[in-house]
Amino acid sequence: MNLARLDLNLVVALRALLEERNVTRAGQRVGLSQPAMSAALSRLRRHFDDDLLARVGGHYELTALGQVLLDRTSTAYDVLERLFSSQAEFDPAVESREFKLVASDYAVSVFGAELARVIHEEAPGIRLRFAQTPPTVVDDTATLLSAVDGLLMPHGVISDFPATDLYDDRWVFVVADDHPSVTDRLTRQDLADLPWVTYQRTYDAPAVRQLGMLGVEPHVEVSVDSFQLLPLLVAGTRRIAMVQARLARRLTPIAAVRVVEPPYEAVPLQEALWWHPVHTHDAAHIWLRETAARVGAGLPRPQDGPAENSAW
Repeated sequence: MNLARLDLNLVVALRALLEERNVTRAGQRVGLSQPAMSAALSRLRRHFDDDLLARVGGHYELTALGQVLLDRTSTAYDVLERLFSSQAEFDPAVESREFKLVASDYAVSVFGAELARVIHEEAPGIRLRFAQTPPTVVDDTATLLSAVDGLLMPHGVISDFPATDLYDDRWVFVVADDHPSVTDRLTRQDLADLPWVTYQRTYDAPAVRQLGMLGVEPHVEVSVDSFQLLPLLVAGTRRIAMVQARLARRLTPIAAVRVVEPPYEAVPLQEALWWHPVHTHDAAHIWLRETAARVGAGLPRPQDGPAENSAW
């Protein structure tokens, strides 16, 4: 494929046509007349050797190839938009733009809220948009990162992309205040015997892989896509859950649970901001990364061990 011979304006037309499935509406969306959009559709049909839009009764539907191109075109459009919005200089005090970060609710709670506060004070024209980390993040990381400004995720889950470290944390367990068999400590046998509540794809996390190396196979009874829900699903049950110490400190006052240390030396957790290489030298992204690193370094350290009271 010779990209030099392609008209990149067709990407804009293709996205509008596939999403609107109507030539007139697609033209109105991108500011083209109906004849001009029809001409663009003809060029796209010749290029792909496919109708893309097929008339069914009184409306158009996507062909099989059109359906495949729908998501790919949206991703390509986002990449091009971010590429051509790159700046040589960036003044956060006067700029107005939005950064999109993919993050778990844990990362937003313990870090994102503070990042938003600092940016509000230092760059009032900058907006942050947090999107939930999809379960498929490790399956196609490149596609995900190409369409966003960054991904908040600890080391050990993805690799081969640039990242800047933000803050460290450690893993602890939470159990119900009135757990019938767990007193002030867990045993490895408890980890194997008791039912678990876990965060979506637990097997991607180094801490869970470590359990496998120790011969412990968690019996997952409930899985959820929110770290903050874990204590609520533990309270009043025999279940256990592994959560980050920074988050546990915030949640134990609102859930009838207590924190118990792991019965082994758990691998540490190092949260990082990951990005696509296309952003590496962009002035706005450099500012975002430097600000994020500064905010992360300023967070108070997680408590090193349980306090005397039963909640921590």
